[in-house]
Amino acid sequence: MEYAIQDVAQIIGAKTNTLHDCTISILLTDSRRLSFPESSLFFALETKTNDGHRYIQDLYKLRVRNFVVSKMLPEFAQMEEANFLLVKDVLAALQKLVAYHRKRFQIPVIGITGSNGKTVVKEFLYQLLHNEFDIVRSPRSYNSQIGVPLSVWEMNEKNTLGIFEAGISQPDEMEKLQPIIAPTIGVLTSIGEAHQENFISINQKCLEKLMLFNDSEAIIYDGDNPLISTLIESACLSHKAIAWSRTDREAPLFIESIEKKQDETVIHCTLLGFDRTYTIPFVDDASIENVIHCLAVMLYLKPTSVNDTEKFAHLEPVEMRLDVKEGIQGCLLINDTYNSDINSLDIALDFLQSRKVAKNLKSTLILSDILQSGTLPKSLYKKVADLVERKKVNRLIGIGKDLKEFASVFGEQLEKSFYQTTDEFIASPEIKKFNNEVILLKGSRHFHFERISELLEKKVHETILEVNLSAIVHNFNFYRSKLKPETKMVCMVKAFGYGSGSFELAKTLQEHRCDYLAVAVADEGAALRKEGITIPIIVMNPEFSSFNTMFEYNLEPEVYSFRLLDAMIKETERRGIIAYPIHIKIDTGMHRLGFQPYEVPQLIEHLKTQSGVKVRSVFSHLAGSDSFVFDDFTQQQLEKFKEAATSLENGLGHPVIKHILNTAGIERFPQWQMDMVRLGIGLYGVSASGINGLRTISKLKTTILQIQHVPAGDSIGYSRRSYVERDSRIAIIPIGYADGLDRHFSNGHGEVVIRGKRCPIIGNICMDACMVDVTDTDAQEGDSVIVFGEELPVSELSDRLKTIPYEILTSVSPRVKRVYYWE
Repeated sequence: MEYAIQDVAQIIGAKTNTLHDCTISILLTDSRRLSFPESSLFFALETKTNDGHRYIQDLYKLRVRNFVVSKMLPEFAQMEEANFLLVKDVLAALQKLVAYHRKRFQIPVIGITGSNGKTVVKEFLYQLLHNEFDIVRSPRSYNSQIGVPLSVWEMNEKNTLGIFEAGISQPDEMEKLQPIIAPTIGVLTSIGEAHQENFISINQKCLEKLMLFNDSEAIIYDGDNPLISTLIESACLSHKAIAWSRTDREAPLFIESIEKKQDETVIHCTLLGFDRTYTIPFVDDASIENVIHCLAVMLYLKPTSVNDTEKFAHLEPVEMRLDVKEGIQGCLLINDTYNSDINSLDIALDFLQSRKVAKNLKSTLILSDILQSGTLPKSLYKKVADLVERKKVNRLIGIGKDLKEFASVFGEQLEKSFYQTTDEFIASPEIKKFNNEVILLKGSRHFHFERISELLEKKVHETILEVNLSAIVHNFNFYRSKLKPETKMVCMVKAFGYGSGSFELAKTLQEHRCDYLAVAVADEGAALRKEGITIPIIVMNPEFSSFNTMFEYNLEPEVYSFRLLDAMIKETERRGIIAYPIHIKIDTGMHRLGFQPYEVPQLIEHLKTQSGVKVRSVFSHLAGSDSFVFDDFTQQQLEKFKEAATSLENGLGHPVIKHILNTAGIERFPQWQMDMVRLGIGLYGVSASGINGLRTISKLKTTILQIQHVPAGDSIGYSRRSYVERDSRIAIIPIGYADGLDRHFSNGHGEVVIRGKRCPIIGNICMDACMVDVTDTDAQEGDSVIVFGEELPVSELSDRLKTIPYEILTSVSPRVKRVYYWE
């Protein structure tokens, strides 16, 4: 649906400039999600960690013209085509606009809240009702102060039912969400301890959630839950209550019995006096309860919808938490790091128990401290211990200071061990001792259990990046051959070695006597030191917060300003360090970072009055050395740098390494090699100026998973952007934009190589896969597919995208396995 910008301004009560006519259909809160700029309205939200106003200039360059802001910055004056809607509170404006939008619809709307099960109930309802209603619903688990309005905004005239979930973590939040969802039917799922820390009591939290249903016609809940029943009465909502029950035969939905089998559950119930039996493909208590909630909703919304019992048997699980994967050494891995509270732990342990019985394996729980519970740690972990005992867990690995402190509450019969941190566990011998067991990973996000999951998951890689270390050495020596024997060389291994893997490259370069390595940030350098790299490492973008890391791992920072220099000097003096090596950057025209040439005399005096740091090198960066068009400018930079570097060296009274040439500079201006050069993209097989002699170092390859025969006229992939004009053979390969395959290669703009032939990509590239037309080849399932390599150069791919090879190389996701080899 569309709104005129003038109407939007009036709805949210904004102060405006003279507005240019336009219509809005998309609300944008994240600049990274921009798709249709002309019809987008960007809300410049301010949070504890970010400020949306920072991204307005970039969005304007990308043709966004409509912005809701809480302050007018000076740079906005230059955006003559922009509409600025000035409000006091940007989030409140977003919510107000969508609340207005919601009032335009008179369709039934289901609002779901509770501690657990919101998303599952929503998705189950969609599966059960989508044939009878045109449903608009929250995507994934969009239930926050921002997620709810973005969900409700999707309502349009075609919809006949809305299903939205709402979550809160603080008092007074539901009051803001209620007019946005304005549910006609309310569903209250279980009430647990998630986000309890911000509420005085669980009663207060439950009453806050019930505010969502103030204007609802009906409220559906578990009538056997005394807490909920009591609070519904306290909130004066009992006249709207429609409780289902296992004990009250007078309830509209009475559950007579629940019969669990090996992999399905039979529910015998009475609905408004009529007996019904439903078979569902789940055996865990949470899924059973979620389905009962759905039955009650359907009974109220459209009683005839419950007559089709068959559709309940075909319910599909909602993939959002319990992710089962094959693990190492005969293990089964259940990754449930989505959230961490006592209720979700109960659910996950049910699932663990079912897998344990099915596989006849030992069960292991790897559990982190449960954060944000609002319960005293001793009481909390006593509950956890009781739960672990009741669910018959064989082994517990606890990670976190609280679990370690209260380890004694866990029974003597339980095999158990405790670690202070995830790092401590990963470094322990225990990480290698898993064998034939079902492992449940249950951790708060703070503990980064994905690192444990990565170690325990069996690696089956269909997509790999092959890196030829022999080619790295060839390219290194190719550039070295253009230099005088005494000229030093810095090799750039930042950005994960331009996507190829920094450690293996650094190790190879160290073995071949590279003089220096350069990384972007201190953490990259620290990682290399931990892997045994000993040669000097320059940190090109040192952060003020990284001084400890730099000193601990002997990393040498680039220094580009007096502020950074003063901070370095102060820190060396505090630590009693003398003559710590630094690298001074001069800005000769790149205008990215650096001291200005006229500041060199002041810099000399500043350096001479202290003893904490010592200048190891001075350098600058060429802005256009790859093109003859800029040769005059490059010559000016070279002369400026020579003058500034000589002045600095003379002023300091000791030799200073001087370097300005990058890869293109080495290729085109070797006479200016001075004392050292910096080798970047050339090391990775891409010439910056088109010279020959380099070798391709990496090949991104994958495998054909399946070949489908598609009749003429059918579409391929999401959004139906590509159609086949003839009967075709379409290969599906396991690489997508999450692996680094740019989505702009979709619909024939990109190719891959199969059996020596180029095959076009057809349809939109998906997150984890894409489709390729192999009609004119004899390709078979299992064949190798080359995405880039010698047969399809990276430079050709970058030309198609009108970008540079650096972007293609560094875009290869870390999840793609790197395989290194020597010829």
